[in-house]
Amino acid sequence: MADITFDILKAYGVISEEKGGWKKELNLVSWNGRNPKLDIRDWSPEHDKMGKGVTFTREEAEKLAEMLNTALGDPAD
Repeated sequence: MADITFDILKAYGVISEEKGGWKKELNLVSWNGRNPKLDIRDWSPEHDKMGKGVTFTREEAEKLAEMLNTALGDPAD
């Protein structure tokens, strides 16, 4: 199995932090030299280990933002 490479091009912020120092972050990441995507996942303190995450193209992130705005504005929740 080939190694996965990544380059964090921009860090937007930390969503949450666990007691062990792992942080759920939103970053712009290029995986295996491909076009960068917005990425949400857990990272170890040194960014040498990562958990499972999800990536979004700009178009996907825009659609997600619309859906989140709707969900967060829903008085039923």
